[in-house]
Amino acid sequence: MNRIVASLVLLLAATAPAEVAAAVHLKVNGNSVTGDVSLPGGIEADVTLSFENVVGLNLANLGLSVQRIDLLDPTFLARLSGASVPAAFPLLIRIEPPANGGLSFSGVATLEIHTHNLQFTTNCPLRLFKAPLGGPFEDITAGMGVGSYRARGTSGGFSEFILVADPLPIDQVIAGKFNRLQTLLERYDGSMPEALYADLEARLAAARAATSRGAIREASREIDGFLAVVEQHSGSDIPNVWRSARDVENVAGYLRAAATTLRFSLGLKSDLAA
Repeated sequence: MNRIVASLVLLLAATAPAEVAAAVHLKVNGNSVTGDVSLPGGIEADVTLSFENVVGLNLANLGLSVQRIDLLDPTFLARLSGASVPAAFPLLIRIEPPANGGLSFSGVATLEIHTHNLQFTTNCPLRLFKAPLGGPFEDITAGMGVGSYRARGTSGGFSEFILVADPLPIDQVIAGKFNRLQTLLERYDGSMPEALYADLEARLAAARAATSRGAIREASREIDGFLAVVEQHSGSDIPNVWRSARDVENVAGYLRAAATTLRFSLGLKSDLAA
């Protein structure tokens, strides 16, 4: 695919009545989109979005934009379920490909956000959250680190992405992620062979049971096995394509993303116990 370089300047609403300009500078190279986004006041981030397999990737088809978050908006705050947006980084990334754009991908998309406006610290509470348009935000973090702060997450689809400080204890986070993965598996039980569903259900139950008795490494191995089975059957026994027309469900992508962030949280708990 030819490299495409573009700069987009969007007028977006800020917390103050006056409008401010948000800058988005991106380039497409193969299966990845890289660049930087910023808001007035020195709010800046480097962004990388990568795909395992993608068709029709260009900036117009991607539909990426940024906007300033109103930290006092009660409707928005209600979507966070107790998490909070750092005042130093009130930036929301929206990826909403136009329905007629022709973008499609298989597997998962990986988003990484790197900003110097936030700092990575010991027991850092910062996480990458994702939400459907207007819906509740959920933790999709798959990795984080210094530089000054960077977070990575995977997704089987798109919409809105933010960095937040999550105050929930790690055990509560893990329990919520187990429930989310269980709900997804049950929702799409008709999208895969019965024997495959039973295998995945058993692996998930074994991971939950191991977590309950404090065997976190064993639980992590069970989730690794869950991920391996989903990936092995992706595209053949489990649908694994997302399309901008929104006419198919990327079941494998959803399951992999939910299991990956659960695996991340189990790893955090294991590190805390070490």
